[in-house]
Amino acid sequence: MAITTRASASGGGASAPPAGPDPGPGPGAAAPPPGRSTAWAEGVERLRAAATTEPGRLRIIGAVLAALVVLFGAVAVWEISGRVTAADDVVGRSQPLSADAASIYRSLADADTASSSGFLAGAQEPREVRRRYEKDIANASRLLVSAAANTGAGGESRKEIALLGEQLPRYTGLIEQARATNRQGLPLGGAYLRYANEQMSTVLLPAAQRLYEAETGRLYADYDAARSWPLAASGAGLLALAALVWAQRRNYLHTNRVFNHGLLAATAAAAVVLLWLTVGHSVARAGLGEARAHGQESLKVLNDARIASLQARANENLTLIARGAVLAEDKKSDKYDVDYARDMKQLDEGLARALRLADDASGREPVTQAVAGVAQWKQRHAAARESDIKGDYELALPQVIGDEQHKDSSGASFDTVDASLERAVAHEQSQFTRAARGGLGALDGLVTGAAALAVVGAAAALLGIGRRLSEYR
Repeated sequence: MAITTRASASGGGASAPPAGPDPGPGPGAAAPPPGRSTAWAEGVERLRAAATTEPGRLRIIGAVLAALVVLFGAVAVWEISGRVTAADDVVGRSQPLSADAASIYRSLADADTASSSGFLAGAQEPREVRRRYEKDIANASRLLVSAAANTGAGGESRKEIALLGEQLPRYTGLIEQARATNRQGLPLGGAYLRYANEQMSTVLLPAAQRLYEAETGRLYADYDAARSWPLAASGAGLLALAALVWAQRRNYLHTNRVFNHGLLAATAAAAVVLLWLTVGHSVARAGLGEARAHGQESLKVLNDARIASLQARANENLTLIARGAVLAEDKKSDKYDVDYARDMKQLDEGLARALRLADDASGREPVTQAVAGVAQWKQRHAAARESDIKGDYELALPQVIGDEQHKDSSGASFDTVDASLERAVAHEQSQFTRAARGGLGALDGLVTGAAALAVVGAAAALLGIGRRLSEYR
């Protein structure tokens, strides 16, 4: 029996035909849109297309020329600004700080010398000696405050300033104790004075020396920064000039015209900036080099010589005060007399070098007077020392500190040496200031001029290329 199968009412229609291959779009269907390129790719493509035409090439050349001239101006402004800042620091900050540090050292050493001189005079301390001591302490305190205000936070200088500010009141306290005890006629005053001198020579003066070296090191760093050649600006200037010369030669080959006024003006502007940069910085280097060689180096030698003379005078006084109570390392010689001989040797060497560095009669004259004063000082010291060794303290004392009967004392010779060195320092300081300001003045206007001429040069280059482009319209 045959069985007949019907589609169920719920199934609805007939089954779907079998799947075949995709016939694809009909002949009338639209093609899919092409993939979009990036903005960078479109820009490169447009640049490539523009480079195939002369107007397009001119536009590219104009943009490159303007960019090179502007780059040259920007680099010149950046480098010269750094040189100007460093040179200004040499004149207005680092050299004054170095000079102040040397003055702090001198004031402390001179105060120590004045205190020992006043002690030798006994209960009736001369008023001028006391005033000199007070002036030295006040000057050192003032300069420490100034140095603290102008020195950057942290660093070696700040640490030394703090140490000096802490120890200076302790030193002055010991001096006052020595004076008070000496007025009472007690021998303990000499012990207080020797202890104060030890504090000065082992704590205060070494700290002042380190401060001076730190500030002088900063000064030399500013020197080097101000005198370093602006290589990047020079290279950018030569590149800009080479590109401008090439563009003008290309213009001549394509048009047979000798000059393009715009390109010529741009070349002139770039050449002026490069020449100004070269000459101005060369003059500045020469001025700063002279300030360092004939000013700062002489100042350093003279300051060292003056410090040696002050220390020699203090040790000469202490030789009489201690009277053999403090021995040198050999346990036989008087310590202060040995130190005096060492300081005088350093003084001789310093004065000889100062004479070699002095480059004019005004600089040599006070140094020559100091040399003569040192020779006289040695003779008078030897006579006083001979009296002291023989046990004639009453004769040795006026030979060292002087009185109405002894005008030709070693102290008078020291005063001659100190005054001569002070005049020599003042002369070399003026020499330094003149040379350094001259070097700084050579850079005046260069930053503003370079920026202005770079803008003018870039605009002129664009105008010159624009004139050529107008021929194609």
